[in-house]
Amino acid sequence: MNVDTIADFLADQRDETPDELQYLIIQFENHWERKLWHQLTDSLIEFFANPKSEKQRLQFYKVFILKFADKINQLKLVDLGLQAATQCRDSQERLTFLTDLAKKVDNENSQDAYVYALAAVARVHLQLRDAESARRDLDKAEKILDSFDSVETKVHAAFYGVNADYYKAQMDFAQYYRNALLYLACIDLNSISEVERTRRAYDLGLAALVSDSIYNFGELLQHPILSALTGEHAWLRGLLLAFNRGDLAAYDALSEHIDDHPLLSDHDDDIRQKIYLAALTESVFRRPPHQRAMSFGTISADTKVRKPEIEHLVMKALSLGLVRGTIDEVDEVVNFTWVQPRVLDMGQIASMNARLGEWGENVNKLGNWIEATGQDIWAP
Repeated sequence: MNVDTIADFLADQRDETPDELQYLIIQFENHWERKLWHQLTDSLIEFFANPKSEKQRLQFYKVFILKFADKINQLKLVDLGLQAATQCRDSQERLTFLTDLAKKVDNENSQDAYVYALAAVARVHLQLRDAESARRDLDKAEKILDSFDSVETKVHAAFYGVNADYYKAQMDFAQYYRNALLYLACIDLNSISEVERTRRAYDLGLAALVSDSIYNFGELLQHPILSALTGEHAWLRGLLLAFNRGDLAAYDALSEHIDDHPLLSDHDDDIRQKIYLAALTESVFRRPPHQRAMSFGTISADTKVRKPEIEHLVMKALSLGLVRGTIDEVDEVVNFTWVQPRVLDMGQIASMNARLGEWGENVNKLGNWIEATGQDIWAP
C-alpha cells in the first residue's frame, strides 16, 4: 500500500471518527507524512484508549499500523494489538490474531514484547478450555522471563495474571495463591474495578484456606486487597484473621459459612486441621521462651484436640516448619524452641509488649542483684 492509499484510508477513517477524536486523525496524517514514529505511536495509543474508537481499532491495526510495525516500540505495538483484538468476532478469531502478533514480535531484541503477547495468547487458550496449549505458552514465557535482568512491570503482570488463572482452573490452590499475589504486586489496585478487587480477594482467601501447603496468611493479611472483603464477604476476612490468631472461638462462630460453601465444605477436615495448628502456634507464641515446655494436657486444652492426638498434631507442625522442638513421649511433654514468625494483630502486639516489659524488669532485677551481692568485688 503506497502513501497515497494510506492518506485515503486516514481520510475515510476521519469521516467515521467522533468529533472529539478528529484531532488525533489529523495527528496521524501529520506524523505519518513526517515519519515521526514515536509521536505517531503515542497518538495511536491515546486514540485506542478512548472507548469511542472501538469500532475502528481492528481496521486501523490491519491497514495502518502494520505498515510501520517494525519501526515502533514493540511493547507498544503489542499494547495496540491487544486493544484491537477486543474487536475480533469470537475467541477463535482472537486467537489467530494474537498468535500472528506474537510471531511478529518474536525477535531477539523484543523478547519482552513476545512474552507480553504470549500471555495474551495463553489467556485465549484458557477461554477456549485448551489448558494444555495455555500451559505450553506460559512455560515458554516463564523461561524467557527468567532470563531477563529486568523487564517492564506490565509484562510480569500479564504473565502472573494468566498464570494465576491457569492454576485456578486446575484447582492448584497454592500456585494460584502465589501467582495471584505476584500479579497484585505488579499492578496499581486502583487500575482494576471494585468488583475485580472483591473477586481477587475472595479467590485468594479461599485458596489460602483450602491449600494443603499454605499455613501462614501473613502476606495476604498485609495486602490492601483484603479490604475489599466487606458486606456479604466480610465473614471470609474474619475467618482469615481468626486463623492468624489461632482463635478457635471465632472459627466456631464462622464455621457455618464453611458448611454453606461447596469448596470449603469439601475441605472441611483439612481446614479444621489448619485451625488446630494455628491454635498450637499461637499457644507457643504467647509463652516466654523459658516457659515453652508444654505438656500434652496443656496443648490439648489450648487447641481443643484430644490428648491421644496431640503427638500427631505436634509432629505435623514440626514437619511443616511451623515450630521447632522435641517431643518427650515418656513424660508427654513437648519442648518448643522456636515458632514461625507471622503477622501480629493489635492484641498480639500488646502481648509482646507486655513480655518485653517483663523481660526488662527481670534484667533490671538481675542487675540490682549482681550489684548488691558483688559489692566486695566492685569496691575500689
